[in-house]
Amino acid sequence: MDYDCNALAELLFPDVTGTVAELEAQYPPRDLPEGARVTRFAPSPTGYLHLGGLFGAMVDVLTARVSGGIAYLRIEDTDKKREIADGVSAITEGLSSFGVTFDEGVTGFGTEQGAYGPYTQSKRTGVYHIVAKQLVREGKAYPCFCTAEELDAMRERQEADGALIRGYFGRYARCRNLSLDEIQANLAAGKPWVLRFRADGDENRRIAFEDVIRGKIEMPENIIDEVLLKSDGVPTYHFAHVCDDHFMRTTHAIRGEEWISSVPKHIALFKACGFRVPKYAHTPQVLKLDEETGDKRKLSKRKDPEAAVSYFTQVGTPKEALIEYLMTLISSGFEDWRRANPDADAAAFPFNLKKMSASGCLFDLAKLNDVSKNVISKMTADEVYARVAEWAKTYDEPFYSVFTADPQRSRAIVNIDRENPKPRKDVAKWDEVKEFFSYLYNEYYEPRFELPENVAPADAKAILNAWLAVYDPADDKDTWFQKIKDLCEPLGYTPNVKEYKQNPDAFKGHVGDVSTVIRLAVTARRNTPDLWSVMDLLGESEVRARVQNAVAAL
Repeated sequence: MDYDCNALAELLFPDVTGTVAELEAQYPPRDLPEGARVTRFAPSPTGYLHLGGLFGAMVDVLTARVSGGIAYLRIEDTDKKREIADGVSAITEGLSSFGVTFDEGVTGFGTEQGAYGPYTQSKRTGVYHIVAKQLVREGKAYPCFCTAEELDAMRERQEADGALIRGYFGRYARCRNLSLDEIQANLAAGKPWVLRFRADGDENRRIAFEDVIRGKIEMPENIIDEVLLKSDGVPTYHFAHVCDDHFMRTTHAIRGEEWISSVPKHIALFKACGFRVPKYAHTPQVLKLDEETGDKRKLSKRKDPEAAVSYFTQVGTPKEALIEYLMTLISSGFEDWRRANPDADAAAFPFNLKKMSASGCLFDLAKLNDVSKNVISKMTADEVYARVAEWAKTYDEPFYSVFTADPQRSRAIVNIDRENPKPRKDVAKWDEVKEFFSYLYNEYYEPRFELPENVAPADAKAILNAWLAVYDPADDKDTWFQKIKDLCEPLGYTPNVKEYKQNPDAFKGHVGDVSTVIRLAVTARRNTPDLWSVMDLLGESEVRARVQNAVAAL
């Protein structure tokens, strides 16, 4: 490099008049308490919000909040080929629907808040060009005119040479040492160019950095002359995120473990620009157990509907449940904390980034459903009614009409076995409510008279006729059940389950079998919430009609 770098900078960026010093003044260091962390969630608008994205966003927010810092949402849209229409809304709506909110950044399609914006990379071209011009001025970047065919030929030479490192570097970097006259001639000829970083690394040297989650990591220095600006002037991810993290004053760059291999080039870029390197924390991947192979694998957009956060909205998983479950994956200490603080908001958990596991997190839908059942069991009937109605209005309009036709009755239905010290834990998501309570709505009730194997049809008929004779809807729960117990002995059953177990040959069955026959006749199910409450909601005429239909069918 034997040319005037200032002259080259003016040649490449004649219209760029701003300076890095001006950017430093425009985006000053944040006025935050000592130790406060500034984090960013920086997705690309290339599709739906992935579950792994929600996982990462939660880690960003938790890290900032626990330190009294700032978490912001940045949209990295420099890859226009992969961008989809209104992909930003898919991200912001996916986050907000599960209660993950940021202090600054993009808030929706074309909207944002905060003093360190724009928070969308395509609107920050001026920033990148100012820094790029400064790098050229300092001899740390140069134009490359290689065509796609020439780059392919370079890769073929590297393969033939058996080069251990592949990429644009050293003797393979044919534009690295062009003279100013050659550069001017190429520009005059209208040849397209990209701006490359002039790496000064040595493949025989190593760098070490401290990953907040994984500890000390050593890797070879970067020797690749990475592209900083593409031929259309748009920055690559590598260059843009370095500029943005600096001027948005990010202290902790938290991202997926797949970015570990890029750390050497990113550190080299930060240092070349004269920027302080943020602390890196590489989170584990969210994995799934493959049902076919039994192996752990990444969640797949193609194979796994739950890979999209929108899936949980569509099936009606409460946002608290998904967040609660993801917290157990984020921190192994969360479950112990939850047991000690059963009613506390998950956001109150004293999260420590250093205590995150470095190994992959196994996402288990069955475990999520268990967590969700517990979360829903603690909700009031009013809250469940409102949540189900809100969900059904969007995703099951016919059920919405049925469910909301008599709000008081539907509240009573979802309140069966609910507001007590040991509530039932049956429903995991709102799309299960219709099926779970279908027998309580005539629109969905389907009579079925499949008796237990140990009860003969004649005995079932005798039980139902005897019960109809004593049924009184005015009975309280204790009186109602006592009448069922009183039916047992005359019909050959015992009211004492323990007695039946001690001498099963002496009886046809026990009181549980008698109540099961009644339950089947009324609900067409063997398992339901409290049967007395079910009958109370159905009303005498409906109960008698269903039992009489069962008798007739038997």
